[in-house]
Formats: sequence, C-alpha cells, structure tokens
Amino acid sequence: MSKKQLNDDFDWELHPELESFVNRIINTFLLKNKFAATFSKKLYDNTSTKFIDWIDHIVIPKKYIKDDALIKMGLSVKNINDIPDNTVVFEHKRSYLFPILLTTDNRFEIALKPESIDDFAQYIADGIKICGQPLSEYRYAIINDGAFRLSAVERRGYDGFVIKKSKDIEEYQNALSILYSRKRHFENDRDGILYTIKLIERLKHNLNTARISDAFFRSERAYWQKRNRAGQMQKARQDSMGLGWGNHDHHTYRSSRNNFKYMIKLFESMGYECRERYYAGDKAGWGAQILEHKICNIVVFTDVDMNPEETDIDFAHVGFNLNSKKLGTVGLWVGLHGESVLQAGMHHLEARFDFEKLKSDIAAYGVEIMPPFSYFDFLKQAFTVGDHWLVDKKRLDTLLTNKYITKEQFNQFLNNGAIGSHMENLERRQGFKGFNKSSITKIIVATDPRKNNHIGA
Repeated sequence: MSKKQLNDDFDWELHPELESFVNRIINTFLLKNKFAATFSKKLYDNTSTKFIDWIDHIVIPKKYIKDDALIKMGLSVKNINDIPDNTVVFEHKRSYLFPILLTTDNRFEIALKPESIDDFAQYIADGIKICGQPLSEYRYAIINDGAFRLSAVERRGYDGFVIKKSKDIEEYQNALSILYSRKRHFENDRDGILYTIKLIERLKHNLNTARISDAFFRSERAYWQKRNRAGQMQKARQDSMGLGWGNHDHHTYRSSRNNFKYMIKLFESMGYECRERYYAGDKAGWGAQILEHKICNIVVFTDVDMNPEETDIDFAHVGFNLNSKKLGTVGLWVGLHGESVLQAGMHHLEARFDFEKLKSDIAAYGVEIMPPFSYFDFLKQAFTVGDHWLVDKKRLDTLLTNKYITKEQFNQFLNNGAIGSHMENLERRQGFKGFNKSSITKIIVATDPRKNNHIGA
C-alpha cells in the first residue's frame, strides 16, 4: 500500500455539523434534566472533563429527526444484531463521536460510560438497580428517569445494546487475573513478546478477541498508572465520581525496530486492525502505526525509529533492516526502559479533557504540563512532564558498549534516571478522529531522554 493510498484512506476530516447537532441535543437534555445538569457541572469542576466525552450513546425519538438528516451528516446504519426492538443504530465511522439510536419510544436518553458501573452507582448512592451480570459484556443502569433519561452502561468487549446472559464470565475473570499478573521481564525481549502472543492464543480457546482485548487494556492502564504520578492523581479525581478511565482516547506504545512487527502481531492477535501509519519526514527519525479494535472502541498508537528509505514499506508487517548504527528518541527510550508491551509499559495514556482547565487544575497538585504539540480548534494535545525512572545498569552497559550513548550520558542516566512515562492532556472537537503528524514530531523530539536527563526535566 502506498503512502498516497494510506493518506486517502484515512483523511478523517472535520465534522462540525455533526458536532453542532450533538451539542444541541446535549444542551436541550441538560436543560430538561436538572440532575444531569448538576452532575455535568460537578464533572467539569472535579475532573476537568466534559460531559460529552463520557457519553456512550444517545437515544432520540424518531419523530424528532428523519433518517435522511442523520445520513446527510455522514452517519450510517450500524448493522448489528444486538439492538432493542423498534430501534435503529446510526454511527459515523470517520468520527470519534458516539452512536445515535432512533427509537419509536417517546424518550430522549443519554447513556454515560464509566469504566465500572458498580463504582459509578456507588457514587450516585441512590439505590441504583444495575441490570446484567458482573463482568458480563454489557451492563445497564437508569441513573435518573423520565422523558429525558440519564443512564449508564459498562462495556467489556461488546458494541451492542442488549443485556444478555453471559456464558464466559469465569473465563473472562480468569483472563483478567492472568493479564494483570503476566510475566513482563525476560532475558530476551523477543522471547517475551512471543510468549505473550502464545498467552493470548491460549486465552482465545475460551474467549473472543474483544473480551480478551478489554481485559488486556484494563491491565495495561493499571500497570502504566503504577509508575505515573499524573495518572495516579487524575485517576483519583475521576474515581471520586466513580468514573475510572472511561474517557480514554488512545494508548501509546514504543518498540524497538527489532521487535516492532512482533508487537503489531500481538495486537492483531486480539482483533486489532491497522489504520493509518505515519512517517514524519527525513529529520524526524520516527514512524508510527495506528491500530483500532472496532468492537472495543480502543485505539493504539505505536512508535518506532524509522529511516527515510523505509517510508513506503508496510513496516508493521515486514519489519525493518536491523543494521542501524544509532538510536532515535523511541529506540533509546526502549533501550533504557524496555519494550512497552513488556516491562516498560505504555509510554503514555491519552484521555479526553477540557484542555485548559486540566492544565490549570492539576498545577495545584504539582503536576506540570509541557508546551502543547497540537493546538488547533479541533485538536489540542500536551504531555505532563514525564516521570523519571531508574535505569538498570545492565541496559546502560549494553547501550554504552554499542556506542548508542556516551560515557557522560551513561553517568547521567545511572545517577539521575531517565524520562519514563507521561499522561496526555487531549481535547477533540468537530468530530475529528485523527492525529496531526507534524505536531507529534515536536513532542517526539521534546521527550528525547538525552534532552531530559536530569531530575525535574
């Protein structure tokens, strides 16, 4: 596949008309449902997040809008079996915005998406009845009823809208335990990734890939959070309202050139499909493959060092020529800390916030935000200042022996550690689902460990 084909296939474009329509529905809903309006304000004040970014889907009576009007805004009918009677599901495949359900019922509804519906119900603390088995694919609760109903759903590897009796709860619970405690440290990273692929293949004997993917990324977020202070702080803010990481946008991994295609194979084994890929120019020295699981609504961004002559290859599957005499930002990070899918964990988690409010609010907790690397009306992005991690001397010895770092850098990393993980402050608007290539290059360069080799960088 050529670069031109890739660019043509993944021109996400802006969808202001759709956003305007959705905002009108939300604003009307909040005017009619005072409970939801109060919750929305508390959400903004306590977590620096916007009500729209916690919506799983909305339900609109058919008499209020024609199918043709939704189609004109770019939505299409989602062909799935698990939908309520007298309901049609519309989705916009090229927007991050949620599905819109048209119903013959005379009821508006907004369904929120906490990570755990039990935690959310505990926050509401009003005898909420939760429908669906714990750890099942889909659970549902009415939070505040009426002509404008506020509800909440919990999804664990499912994109339908029907509560069903699950037959795989024990197997799913077992997968959670296995993935939370999986081995991450190996003498050889390739062996570790291949071991993890085999682990996923064994889980597939009893679970579908969507259920496995959900369990995998719950464990990945938890592992990342253990070593990221900004993530711990923000998760606590969101947990204060029972929400968890339901506002996640995408998960970013870093890989060595040597193991990149094997990391991609790991994600594909869980049902992920390759989306667009990036190469940011001769001087940038990096590339990325985006993957998405359409059932789980999880996006993965994978970074790797790249050379100019490799722009036209399908590097996600072909891999790279390994005769590289230098390490770029990504390769050095992996050299210092290990592969993201193994011991290092995610480089960063991106979640959706009110960009300026988060920046202001978390400063009170002593968490700083780096200068933004995207600042557009439709996309704002910035990292928190990265946490520094201690570096294993064996890794530094290997880097020094191979002349990837200088003796001075060796001593700096040994004494001060090296920049590790971040949380990303991200705000989307106008339905934009993509990323900005040139802007990402700025942050790749800005987070090079060689430029951030002292505590407090």
